[in-house]
Formats: sequence, structure tokens, C-alpha cells
Amino acid sequence: MKRRTLPVATAFAATTALLLTACGGGSDTPKANDKIAGADRGKTAPASPSASPSDDAGRPEVTLPKDLSDKFENWRTGDAAKDAALADVGRRVDATNYAIAAGDAELPALGFYYSGTALADAGDWVTSIVKSGYSITGVNRYYNAKIDLFDSASAGVVYCEDQSKAFAKDRKSGKVIKTAVTAKSYVLYSTRLEKNKKGVWQTTKLTSQRGNKSCTP
Repeated sequence: MKRRTLPVATAFAATTALLLTACGGGSDTPKANDKIAGADRGKTAPASPSASPSDDAGRPEVTLPKDLSDKFENWRTGDAAKDAALADVGRRVDATNYAIAAGDAELPALGFYYSGTALADAGDWVTSIVKSGYSITGVNRYYNAKIDLFDSASAGVVYCEDQSKAFAKDRKSGKVIKTAVTAKSYVLYSTRLEKNKKGVWQTTKLTSQRGNKSCTP
């Protein structure tokens, strides 16, 4: 998740809540006009990751706590192949927030939906939050998903996250740290996916940019 170029101490100085609810950042963060080739051709119809057909991949159980939810808005295209990839992006998002809430960077769900350096960065990210004594609470909204299938086993996905209703939470006291909603409450993500032998679309690269105009209201 390219966390290594975004020092935790620096991010906390800016805003604790924004640090804890983001999963991205890095020197190759996309600029305002950066897009995955062909991603702007995707069209969406209302649905959520859970609406995808079940399979035999042996997916790990992921259950978010009652005070945390991930909402996926218009997360389907009507194309079965694209929707399968988008569904696994949604499951990867859930798995990441699940690991943060559980305080465990070793949960099998992370290794199921990430691979390569993206997996290592995801583990580092979760560990840094847990060591800082925080968790997350509230609602994360994910929207404007656009996908480009490069071939039968690789794809690119860009999407937005609305963090205006998601906040950091002190693990010991349970205190919720609320911050004002700004343009930086909205994040643009750019990802690369590769389908493994089990048919799971794993995230192999993930970058982000806060306040991107394509995501802000």
C-alpha cells in the first residue's frame, strides 16, 4: 500500500482520522489526470460485492464489527468478468478494515486478497495503526469504480472513497476522534489486480491520492 513513503508521525500530525482510514499513498500516487487505460469506459449498476455468485475458492470469513461498515455504491457493471474482479476488490477492502479492527496484520484474509509487495505493505499498514493504539469506526463509502480488463488474468481498477463518516478510535478508551470534513476526506485509489490459480483477483499494486477532484463532491 505504499505506506513507507508516508511516515506515520507526519500523517498523525496532519490528522489522525485521515491516517487511520486511508489505505494508500506513495511516491507514485496518481495525479489528478492519471487514469488506468480504458477505465473510463466502465459503466455501473447498483449492487455490492456480496451480490457476486459464490465460488469454491475457499474464501476466509470476514466480519466487520457493528460500529464499522463498508458501503459499495454502484459496484457492478453487468459484465460477469468485470464484476468478479470488482467483487474481490470489495472483499479486499473489507479484509483490510477487518484486520485493522481486529488488530491483527496476520489475518489470512489479507494474504487471500493481496499478493507480492502489496501484501507486505498492507501488513505494515495494519501493524502501524495497531501499534499507534487506534482502530477505526463509522462508515466508509466506496464509489465511482471503473475497471479495465487487460486480459483474462489482469486488470486495473480505479475508485473513490468517502471517509467523511469514518473516524479513528482509541483502542483502550473507545474514544472516537472526529475531524472536520474537507476535500482530503475523499480519496482516489488506483489498483492493479491479478487473478491467481484459485480464480481470486488479488491486489498487487495500490496507490492513492487525497482530495482528487474526480472524487470530491
